[in-house]
Amino acid sequence: MSAAEPRWRTSTRSGDTGGACVEVADNLPGVVLVRDSKDRSGPTLAFRPDAWRIFIAAARPRSSG
Repeated sequence: MSAAEPRWRTSTRSGDTGGACVEVADNLPGVVLVRDSKDRSGPTLAFRPDAWRIFIAAARPRSSG
């Protein structure tokens, strides 16, 4: 049996300008990986899934209403 490979996707929080893109791989058990799409061979951040959910909730824009 081989180890699973990360399945990278562009984050929905990345802009449409093509410059500042973050890629996320959340298909691996127990870890969410994040990397800069401009430097795919560079460093990768690893988060526990619960920590990633907390980060995304905090980064989500607040409605002004």
